[in-house]
Amino acid sequence: MSTKLHLGCGNQILPGWINHDLIALPGVDVVHDLTVFPWPFAAAQFDEIRMINVLEHLPDTIKTVEELHRIAAPGAKVTIRVPYWNSPDMITDPTHKANFNQHTFEYFDPSQRHCRERPYYSTARFRIHKIDYFIRERGYRRITTPWQQRILATLARFLGGVIWVLEFDLIALKPQCP
Repeated sequence: MSTKLHLGCGNQILPGWINHDLIALPGVDVVHDLTVFPWPFAAAQFDEIRMINVLEHLPDTIKTVEELHRIAAPGAKVTIRVPYWNSPDMITDPTHKANFNQHTFEYFDPSQRHCRERPYYSTARFRIHKIDYFIRERGYRRITTPWQQRILATLARFLGGVIWVLEFDLIALKPQCP
């Protein structure tokens, strides 16, 4: 059985992964509503989880991240892609329920000030391994250079449509099983 899970896959079926969606589309292995907890997966089942353009549609970000943490194996890579809080992608879709910026997942990373100041928000812990920014330039262009990201983040505080999408690579922090 695969140890890779693609949540909210839609029509983007990944070979060798367990493909999940809300709808029984061709190639979907597991049909489940992600607002119903617990999800139909075992604890610490997955070494890699992808959630692309899904989290912003769910009503409870903290509970969802806690469920991701539950099903992630120790050290698992969790990739989450979301629209930036003031991008046209975020504000035009009436099904979006939550906003995200580059600091959102700091509340789950114990090395970050937000998590240390408010550890009671959640027990889920992840290390932020990487954040990529996407801008619109003949499609989406990934920006990974820290100095470019700082410039974009500064501009995005004052202007909408500078950063369109964020992609977080998180590493699940949990005790190793003996």
